[in-house]
Amino acid sequence: MKYLVVDDSKLARLSLIKSLKSHVGESEIFQATNGLEAVATMDKEKVDIVFLDLTMPEMDGYEALPKLLASNPKAKVIVVSADVQKQAQKKVIALGAQIHVQKPINIEKMHDILEII
Repeated sequence: MKYLVVDDSKLARLSLIKSLKSHVGESEIFQATNGLEAVATMDKEKVDIVFLDLTMPEMDGYEALPKLLASNPKAKVIVVSADVQKQAQKKVIALGAQIHVQKPINIEKMHDILEII
């Protein structure tokens, strides 16, 4: 399994990666700081699971999400965002995300996410 963590905040990425590693060990985990980097990584690595923030420079999560799925239609995208408005949740699900979860993700929440997907 290959994973991609996309967030413009280094602290948020490292925190999510720490929680992810507690469940998947030394699987391949890639990082991107914005949607452009995420799409480039997906094109190259064809990751299986993407943890995607919405608010980022260059290309936000809303724009990146369909491009990621176009590159790898079998990928599962989990939107991880501080934006918990119902409108945002509905929009990302309509764009193809599996689920939308609120930041931050701790070890217990990561367990629940990996069980769902």
